[in-house]
Formats: sequence, C-alpha cells, structure tokens
Amino acid sequence: MWSSFSAPPGRPLPLLLLLLPFLLFLRLTGACPESCSCLPGNSIMCSERRSSVMPGAIPVSTQHLYIFENGVGTLSEDDFAGLDALELLDLSQNQLVALPDGVFGQLSSLRNLDLSSNQIAHVSEHSFSGLVKLERLYLYSNRIQSIHPAAFEGLDQLLELKLQLNALTVLPPVRLPRLLLLDISHNRIPPPGAADLRTPNLESLRMADLGLAGLDEELMSSLTNLHVLDLSQNKLTSMPAALRSVRGLIRLSLASNPLGQLAKEDFENLVGLQGLDLSNLNLQGFPEGFFQLFPKLNHLTVAGNPFNCLCPLAWFPGWVRGQSVELARREETRCHFPPSNSGKVLADLERRDFGCPVTTAATARTRPPVLSSTPAAAPLPPTARAGTTTTAAAAASVHTPSPPDAQGPAASPSTAYRYRPRPADKELLCPANICLNGGTCKFNPQGQVECLCPPDTAGLYCENRDESPSHPSPPVEATAGTAAATPEPDISSRQVTSTSILLDLKRYIATRPHIRGIRLTYRKLSGPDQRAQTLHIPANFPEYTLRGLRPNCTYSVCASAMGEPGGAGSSCTEARTTGAPVASPMEPRVVDPVAPPLVLALAGLALVMVATAVVAALVFLRRRRRSKAAHVELDGDEPAPLELEGVKACLDNGALPHKQPEIIAPCPPQQTTPTTTTMPNGVQEYEALLMQGQGNANNNVASLKPSYF
Repeated sequence: MWSSFSAPPGRPLPLLLLLLPFLLFLRLTGACPESCSCLPGNSIMCSERRSSVMPGAIPVSTQHLYIFENGVGTLSEDDFAGLDALELLDLSQNQLVALPDGVFGQLSSLRNLDLSSNQIAHVSEHSFSGLVKLERLYLYSNRIQSIHPAAFEGLDQLLELKLQLNALTVLPPVRLPRLLLLDISHNRIPPPGAADLRTPNLESLRMADLGLAGLDEELMSSLTNLHVLDLSQNKLTSMPAALRSVRGLIRLSLASNPLGQLAKEDFENLVGLQGLDLSNLNLQGFPEGFFQLFPKLNHLTVAGNPFNCLCPLAWFPGWVRGQSVELARREETRCHFPPSNSGKVLADLERRDFGCPVTTAATARTRPPVLSSTPAAAPLPPTARAGTTTTAAAAASVHTPSPPDAQGPAASPSTAYRYRPRPADKELLCPANICLNGGTCKFNPQGQVECLCPPDTAGLYCENRDESPSHPSPPVEATAGTAAATPEPDISSRQVTSTSILLDLKRYIATRPHIRGIRLTYRKLSGPDQRAQTLHIPANFPEYTLRGLRPNCTYSVCASAMGEPGGAGSSCTEARTTGAPVASPMEPRVVDPVAPPLVLALAGLALVMVATAVVAALVFLRRRRRSKAAHVELDGDEPAPLELEGVKACLDNGALPHKQPEIIAPCPPQQTTPTTTTMPNGVQEYEALLMQGQGNANNNVASLKPSYF
C-alpha cells in the first residue's frame, strides 16, 4: 500500500510524507495544537503565539477557535480544512491585510466571525462566500477603504454587523432582512438613506462621528423596530425633525453635538426613553419640566456641561435621588458657576448650596429658565430676571443690566450691576436670584443694584460663604428600610503619591474571568489639560501603578475589557494625588520635627556666635604671628574693624536662621567648620522619581512584550 510513496533510488523519502500518517492520527484523536490550550466544550485558545501562520493540526471536532493576538498575516483555505463543526472563529488583533476569495468557504457551520483590529484594506465580493449560517460579523478597527456592493449577499442569517473605526467613504448596500445591530460609526461616508439600509427589523443603529447635519426622514420612518440610536459626535445644531417619526426609542445619545438649545416639543414623542446621553453639549441647565417627559428614564448622562448651579437648578440633585435615576459619569458632572460651587459634583449639592432666597409671602415664585447651550466656556453671571410687577408694561421693561459706568460715581464693593429704571419701572422689584445665600437686593441712588450680604457671606452676589466647621450630625442607625450599603467598586486606589496612583484590579479581574485584557483610561478632572490617556495591560495584573501624574490633582480612572468598543461594562474610580513637597531644596533639614521654633532659633544663634569667635581667634593669631615675624609691635589686641565687619557681613547674609537662604555669600577660607545652614547641598532631599516627564511610561513589568494594538 505504501509502494506509491517509495522514494527514487538514492534519494530519501521527504520528511513531510513520513510525518503525514502521524499528523492525521493526531488530528483525528483530538490532540491539542502546539502553543495552544484545549478547553472544555471543544474549544481551543491560541493566544500570543507570535507566529505569522495559523496553527496546524487543529482537531476536526473543534467548535470554538480563538487565535487572537498571534501575529497571523495570511490565511488560506487549507488552514480550515475539515473544520465543518466550527461555530466560532476569533482572528482579532492580528496582522491580516487581505481576505482571499472563498477562504472561509468550508466553514458551513460558522456563526460568529471576529476579524476586528487587523489591517484589512478591502473586502471583495467572495470574501464571505459559503458562510450561510453566519450571525455575527465584526470588521471594526481595520483600515477598510472599500467593500464590494455584493460582499454581504447570501448572509441572510446575519444579526450583527460592526464596521466602525474604518476608512470607508462609501457604504455598500445593506440588505439584510434579519439584521438587528449595525454600527457604521467613525467613518467618512455620506449620510445613509432608505436605499442604503433595507433592514426592516433593525433594533440598534450607531452613527457616531459621521459628520451628520440631519437625518433622512424616509430612512427613519422605515426603521419601525428601532430601539437604540447613537448620533454622538456629529454636527447637529438642532433636534432632527426625522426623529418625530421614531416612537419606539429606548436609548438615545446626542452627546458632543453643537445643539443650539433643548426644547420640550422636540422630545415629546420619546416617552419610552430609558437611557439619554446629553453630555458635552455646553448646557447650563434644563428647560422647566424637561425630564417629566420621560417617565421610564433610569440612565442619564449629562457630564461635561458647564452647569450654572444657582437656584433654578436646585431641584436636580433631589430629582436624581428621588427618581432612582442612574447618573453616569457622575464625577464628571460638575458645576461651572458661581465661584462658590465651581468644580463641585452637581449631584452632591444640597438645596442650601444653590443660594436660594428664603421663601416669604411677598416673594414671587420663580421658574427655572430655559437655558440654551452657549459656545463660550467662560463663567456667566446669573441672568437678571424680573420679579413681580403691578403692570404688564413694567414687566416688559426688564432688560439685561449693563456693566457699571466708568464715568459715573465710584461704586461700592458690593455693586453687581448698573440698572437705570425708567419712569414705568418705579414699582419694579429687584431681579430675582441676583443675591445669593439670603442676600437682600436694593437700588442705590445712582440706579445700581446692590446686594446687602448676611454676616457669614461676602462677594458681589453674596456668593462666598464662610466655611465654618459645623457640628457633626449624629450617626444614623441602619434600619430595615435603610438602603443597602454601597457595593464595593470593581477597581480602587490603594496608595497615592504626588506623581503616582496604585490601582487594585483584583475584584475587576475576578468578576470578569474571560477577558482578553484590560483597557485603562485616566484623565484629570480639573485644569487646562483634561485629555484622556489610554493604556492596555494584560488581564493577569492584580495591581497596576499609574506614574508620571501631576501633583495635587483629581484623576478619574476607568477600566474596561479590551475588544468592547465604547467602554462597555467599564468600572471607574476617582483618586487625588498628594501635593508636591513645599520645602525648598535650599532649606536646611530639620531632624527633630517636634522641636519648638524658639529652641531652633536659639541653637542657630549660638552656632553663629561660636563660628564668629573661631574666625576672630584665627584672624587674631595670624596677625600676631605676622607682627612677630616682622618685629613690629602691635598697637592693640583687637583686630582691624574692617576685617571683623567683613566676617560678620558674610554671616549675616548666609548663616542667620531667620534669613531666606536664596543667595548665600561666600565665606572667607578661614571658616573651616561647615554647618547645615551654610551647606545646602548636603541636605537636599529627593522625593520625586528620577524618571519624571514620562507621562505615559506606565510599564510595570520590564519583560512585558508590547501588544499589537
């Protein structure tokens, strides 16, 4: 039977032919490929093989094959020969640049194909031929410039198609009757129309960062099953009118759009919303009764807006707590104005922090204004609103007060606005909410509005409150009706210094045992530079140290699983670095921290006196020897006044402890006993790491090989 494989005389039989029976035996018996791990359920995981080719001898019974982050650069039909039972193939995070025609043709049972995070540039007509049962196709984070119009034909069972983060300029026709999720975000394609998307059962459509200025009404009306819509990072200046025909939305994202304002009538048909993202819209507040439109709302994101935390917004923290609404990115939802609330977390404020005036019978009921987004990020003063008037003409005469006139009389320190009432305004009260924290508003004789502040407040608007320590409130005992304790976060900071934060990731890893890696994103919450930094670390690091941070800053740190775009399932924490050492390197080091300052001063003075006496004695002895050698008789025992003054001048400039040792005068060479006060180079203490300035150098393990992404 093996006669046909015999080698010609004088030539040995090829090694491959000799090993062929053995390889066939291993494949049929289910042996695990080299550098791979065989898992229960006919699953094989080949991670970080660092090989440009597919592993060989894969058992034919394999159902789930994971070959991510291997460095695979090419594929061929022979790589999948006999794998008729394969249902899942993960080739993400490799070096694939092309998909040969029919390369997956033998995988007739394949349902999930992940080709994300490669370098694929083109998709041909027959790239996915034969995948008649395919349900999920992930092509995101590649370099795809073009897709053949017929590339998705025959994929009638497809449920999810992800094409985000590519270089597409034209969207191929998507005619998939069963498709439920489509993500085309972060491409440069024209706005899709009804002819481009024929997906009647589509539930989730993500179109972030497409440069959209509007939506096609015919397309929106055809998506009768749409539940999730992402329109973030586009160029929408107002709510698209096409959204009025979409009545089944559950989640809507309008983040990072230049919307002019929020109007209640634009959202009246979205009564079923459960999640709403209004972050980074430059909003100062919300229209009155805005959130009453969404009775089912349970997830809200309004981070990154410069909120005007005055009395018209005092209802918001209580509403969030009372409605049990989850406020996402809570630590990034902060006040911008007034100065007394600037930088504070909005949801942590109490009603008294908003400076609402004391309610009396004569006080008119104020309504929260409709605050629109403004392009300027500078803090704005409170809007002057009219109070109760006796005539309609008086109310109509309210106008925006102008700044104080530079030519007029000198204004008092508490003057807020110049306001010149006309004859019809004599009965007009002061604008509401101008004076904060219970301050009283009145007109001075020059027609200016003044705030009379209570004793514990100050400022133009009485916005600065005395932060006197208050008595601690008694502890509240837990009862049966008390809410459960706050669950322990998945990530936390164990230790912080002025330039580093040590993160504890053990709980995060324990609750996600199957993640491929961890994406860490951190950024400052204050200051001019709040750009996010992203790191990728293996999933087996229980602790990780962020280095090269700025002192005395608050950082937000989030961890999410790699391979999940948009930070899905992320967990965040907040930590503040300590302040930098305030002691100057020129200052002497104090050994005993509990010594009283007076004792230190006396000790320094005594040291100066001893040093002066030693120097004077040395000068005196030198002059005496010099006079004896020259047989010249000294007139007196005291050294010359000029020489003593020179020594004393040096000590005054460099040795007295109460002087700031910024510039130390050089002492004469006769002074041979150095002290800590005159030798600053010997007491300098280095607390910072030697490798500073490496903002992103956060490698904890020197031997860790760089990942492909």
